[in-house]
Amino acid sequence: MLGNCEAVTPGTAARRSGSSGFVLSRGVVILFAVACGTAVANVYFAQPLLVTIGNDLAMSPGLVGSVVTLTHVGYGLGLFFLVPLGDVADRRRLIVAQTLLLVLALAAVATAHTAAILLAGMAGMGLLAVVTQTLMAFAASLAHPAQRGRVVGLVTSGVVIGILLARTASGLMADLAGWRSVYLASAALTALLALVLHRVLPRRDDVPAISLRYGQLLRSTISLFARERLLRLRALLGLLIFAAFSTLWSSIALPLSKPPYSLSHTAIGAWGLVGVVGALAATMAGRLNDRGLSQRTTGIALALLAASWLPLAFTRSSLWALVVGVILLDLAVQAVHVTNQTLIHALHPDAGSRLIGGYMIFYSIGSATGAIAATSLYTAAGWGAVCALGAAISCLALALWTLTRHSTPDPTTKAT
Repeated sequence: MLGNCEAVTPGTAARRSGSSGFVLSRGVVILFAVACGTAVANVYFAQPLLVTIGNDLAMSPGLVGSVVTLTHVGYGLGLFFLVPLGDVADRRRLIVAQTLLLVLALAAVATAHTAAILLAGMAGMGLLAVVTQTLMAFAASLAHPAQRGRVVGLVTSGVVIGILLARTASGLMADLAGWRSVYLASAALTALLALVLHRVLPRRDDVPAISLRYGQLLRSTISLFARERLLRLRALLGLLIFAAFSTLWSSIALPLSKPPYSLSHTAIGAWGLVGVVGALAATMAGRLNDRGLSQRTTGIALALLAASWLPLAFTRSSLWALVVGVILLDLAVQAVHVTNQTLIHALHPDAGSRLIGGYMIFYSIGSATGAIAATSLYTAAGWGAVCALGAAISCLALALWTLTRHSTPDPTTKAT
């Protein structure tokens, strides 16, 4: 059991990490989760602060809107150009280096006095925040195959909590001490985490198992998708579930800010706390995957995802319906997400960083597509149309799983 503090025996840890006697304890897994949540939160801090930042730096509305865009563009580039390095470099050094560079990017944002410096800092911050995925791949590689699902689930819980609490935390801190305090505090916390990660993560004294030039490494990421049908299917499922996820969370503020609710920005941001329940699905899904139930977990979760849009459609008349819909949607999305990552890592554990980095590119595409479609559709046709879109995307994901579930073998059964 993970709770009994050994997910990797000293012998296997030594073979994997080059560090004799390293034990992946529950405390270390929690450290991975905290570090992942802290890093990914930086991508979402700016969303409730855009008006304040724009006023402070005298930025035009169009330029302010590019803050979020550049951050996500940087994140997408990092997924392809930085995350694969984890398969050929010492992951401990890579993680610490990226984390320290992230501190510098956060400091640049916090002290920016021109729009150009702010935008450059935001792009750099997004680029380096992909250390989240390097940490995820590292944690998965250290875990024993029979317990990898639990480890991935726990670390994913940290990511979920970081994403959902980022907006709430940044709004509260900005109200108390100004928008710059958000990035200064994050820079300080990130620097502390870099020190702790440097001391705790295993040292790797051996030569990396694969020796590829950088160009070959990037090309191999593409070739993995060409070869592995399971990877393509799970990446497409990831795109669809996060399109549904983004359809809700990018547009929910619109009906809540209007009558009959007319909620404040702080109150709307607090709805992210309801979504934290989704973190529970990450740990439960991980345990189910370790028991060889990945297909069943996926099917049940996708059915719940489709069903969640029924209560969500009644948001304008009942906040309780919104609570039920949010919990169902987040539980479903995180369960499928953990299952996806567990399955694709098991395909080629020595290419874990490339697999997870490539998969997360589809996550980014789905998130961006859902956000653009939902906000545009709300303006044109209202909340009911947004829910119809989310339900259609969710049903498409369920149909894809139904049609392919018998033709995609579970690689985790071989690993165990």
